[in-house]
Order: sequence, then structure tokens, then C-alpha cells
Amino acid sequence: MERLGTGIGWRPEIADAVERMPGVDWVEVVAENTCPDHLPESLRRLRERGVTVVPHGVSLGLGGADRPDEHRLAALAERAGALGSPLVTEHIAFVRAGGPLTASPLLEAGHLLPVPRTRDALDVLCENVRIAQDSLPVPLAVENIAALIRWPDEEMTEGQFLYDLVDRTGVRLLIDVANLHTNRVNRGEDPAKALAELPVEAIAYVHVAGGLERDGVWHDSHAHPVPAEVLEVLSDLASRVAPPGVLLERDENFPEPAELERELAAIRRAVAAGAADTGRPFVPPARSAAPEVPGTTRQRVGLGQAAVLSSLVAGTPVPEGFDRVRMGVQARALASKRADVVAKVAPELPEILGGAYRPAFLAYAQERPMTGGYRRDALDFAERLLSEGRAGGGTPHRRLEKWWLDRAGATPRKSAVRRALARRR
Repeated sequence: MERLGTGIGWRPEIADAVERMPGVDWVEVVAENTCPDHLPESLRRLRERGVTVVPHGVSLGLGGADRPDEHRLAALAERAGALGSPLVTEHIAFVRAGGPLTASPLLEAGHLLPVPRTRDALDVLCENVRIAQDSLPVPLAVENIAALIRWPDEEMTEGQFLYDLVDRTGVRLLIDVANLHTNRVNRGEDPAKALAELPVEAIAYVHVAGGLERDGVWHDSHAHPVPAEVLEVLSDLASRVAPPGVLLERDENFPEPAELERELAAIRRAVAAGAADTGRPFVPPARSAAPEVPGTTRQRVGLGQAAVLSSLVAGTPVPEGFDRVRMGVQARALASKRADVVAKVAPELPEILGGAYRPAFLAYAQERPMTGGYRRDALDFAERLLSEGRAGGGTPHRRLEKWWLDRAGATPRKSAVRRALARRR
């Protein structure tokens, strides 16, 4: 694995600052937010200077019960080619559940949810990782995620789960030390124990990010400064292996460039404080032809994930064995994130609705699980307000109606809503 050095997550809001920032060896971009045919000029300039760009996927759902979607895999492969990337990364998580496998409605989380650390879930994850590896032109690395909830009856620790995943697939690891800290607060898991159990020589690079604790729960916000506790986990990791790359993640609430530079300097100091002399080279295990995971195994995993996701986004009962309080915290966090992302993909909605946007969207989210992505969600939200007369009167209603009509396309539902609006008028 090539040495990456110190990097930062590239975001449009800080693109100019990243270009001018000293000591940035590489950047990471959200794969789904990058169009291969229309790369931002900032990324083009960084690449021309020799800065490595790595696409980081968030929607593949490798931990889900279904096999990876071939179109999503093709899109990830296309971005790796367009960016000249040495690897691509994704998450050990599920992001949707239900559908034909479980004979239940397909639901989307809009966020990364933890897979159970069971042998069934590991079998499914390993096969999904192999499918992804065979579809990508460069190596794949997968990331441990932060979790607010714990699955009952788990059979392995996180370190054991990751060790077996690497041993069976040869996949590389993207270790997020902020997520290890999150799981320490939320699940009582010791980061040092996880690091001691996992194959650190398989690490492709490391994520570092900030968050905040509220009411005894740590929220992995990517919108706050990196705390000392996370830097301590980074130093512990660096004492065990020299990480090929370390990257600072920040997704919103961006500070001044000088503050980001100070955080990068703190990250370098934390790695130096660990100071592992050498990193053992990672030699991927030989991949033998593995038997296909039985459909019954995928179905068992799928039924469990569908029950959890339906409880979180559709208000069905909390499955037996789960902490009801934590499930409630997770449900509210998902709804809040959903409102935030819809406001980003459709900024006209909060601009039109003003202070009424957020309470109206959260009320809508309680009644309407997401099933078609955030852009579809924005349209469905506006349609609900218009068809039920909740958009207010006068100018806001007219502006929202025009916005929706301009974007909804020529669909039968659009015609029905037109007629409903005409009847109201």
C-alpha cells in the first residue's frame, strides 16, 4: 500500500482553503457527490499538482442483506478511474433494508447503521466485499462505523469481526479512531482492545474527526474540533503500526483555515507521539473460492435489519433485546440528519419556508419513511405540503408550488397533485 501522508476531506465549502493549505499530501472526496465528467476545477488543480484523490463511498451498503447493486459499484469504479485513485473506500454498514428478500417495503436509512457482529452477518458481508472487490479496478478498504445502538446476542467483538473479515477476503481497513472513541462512550467498548485484536498491518489509512457528547451520548458530528480523547486513540494506533495515511474529516460548521491547519498539526503530533518504528507490510491472504452464502442466511440477516430500520424510520415496535432509549435517540438523529441533507440538496425549501421548514419536515418524516433518496424525499415533502395545504398561504405557497412543478417531471402523480391544487384554489 502506498504511503499517503497527511490529508483532509475535500468539500466544496473549503476547496479554496485546501488548495492553499501547506502540508496536505492527499484528499478524500465523497464519491456520490462527484461527477466524473465534470470534476470541480479545484480537484483538477490538486491532481495536476500530484495530490492523491481517494473516492469515499457512503451508499453501497456492503453490510446489507442484499448483494451490492451493480450500478452503484460501476459508479464507484468510474470515479476511481476518473480521479486516478490508488484505492476506494466504503463502510461496514447497512443503509437500506426490506424489499423482495423480506417481502416488506424497501426503506432507506439515509445514514450508516451497524451490522450485527454475528457469523451470519459476517458471511453476508464477506461475500458482498468479494463481489465489490471483483467489480473495482483498484483495492477496496472498508471503514468501521460509529454506533448509537447495540445489537443483542452478538457473537464477536469488533476487533474479532474485522480480523475475520480481513482473513477471509484480504480487504484493507480504513480505521476511524473517532468512531472507536464514539463506541467507547456509547457502547462501553475499549478502543485499545479493538486495536489489539484487529490486523493493524491491513490498515490503508485512518480517519480522525470531531464530535460532541450530549446527555451521555457521543454524536459523531464531523462538525466540531477533534477532542484530545480521539487524538489519544490515534497515538495508540500509531504505536502499533505506522499508518500509511491519516485524514481529517470535517463535513459542516467549517472553521477558519488556520483552525483546520492547527488540527492537522495536532494530528501529526499525535502520530509522532505513537511513533511505531515500522509498519509490517500487508500481504493479503490468498482468496480461495468461497461457497455462496445461502439465501436463508441472507434472509435471516435481512429480516433483522428490516425490523430495526422500520422501528427507526417508520415507527414500528422496537425489536426485542434493543435498548428502547437508545433506539429513540437513533431515530431522532436519523430524522434530524434527513432534514439537514434535504436542506442541502434542495436549499430552496428552507429559504421558501423559513423557520417553518424544520418542524414541518420532522413531522413529515415521522409519517413518511425515505424510500428513494434525498432528492426524491425533497420532492415528496413539498408535494405533501402542497396537497394537504400545509405550505401556508400567499407567496410561500406559490413559490413552493412553482418549485415543485419545475422539478417533479411529467408523472401521473404530478397531474393528480395539479388537480388537487386546482380544486383548492
